[in-house]
Amino acid sequence: MDSVDAAMAANNVVVDHHTAHYVVNLLTVFARSEQFFESTTDGPVLRPLALMWADAIEAPSHDERNHALRRIGDVSLFLSGFFSAGIRESAVDIGYYVNMGGSAYQSLSSSVGRSFMGRAFSGVFAELGEKFGQMVDVLNEVRESAATDSDENALRLYETWSRTGSQRAARMLKALGIVPIQTARHSSKH
Repeated sequence: MDSVDAAMAANNVVVDHHTAHYVVNLLTVFARSEQFFESTTDGPVLRPLALMWADAIEAPSHDERNHALRRIGDVSLFLSGFFSAGIRESAVDIGYYVNMGGSAYQSLSSSVGRSFMGRAFSGVFAELGEKFGQMVDVLNEVRESAATDSDENALRLYETWSRTGSQRAARMLKALGIVPIQTARHSSKH
């Protein structure tokens, strides 16, 4: 919890303590790969977010739909927060994960209010949906605080900033003596 709190403070991110606790719990659960990957006959796999979204849409029950939406949000947050470098090399960029995860949490926040437990988590999911990009920055900070300083990569930071507008990436670029130019960020999007 301390590293998440420190990362939120460093990024000027303020969330409800229930939301912070949810994120810490997510990190704890996904630290075990069998919780992150799905077991198949071909071994552990991570289904593409678009297929997870199709599962949510086609879910036969309200509870299964909510479970699928939560999985989309959780997987998107974890991947974009801890594996953004790998995402950079994939067919879709980090913005895709931020949009999918944020949308899933927002949909979930509107949908879970039918039960007592759902009402307790509705605010958590709404806040995660609203502040998804900021929470990605927080998780990036947690990941990098555990890494050595020699991993710092200005190009990666610039790419993150140009694709997402991350305030954390902009701050870190400035600390390296690189001032990101707003027009360059917008011209990179087509």
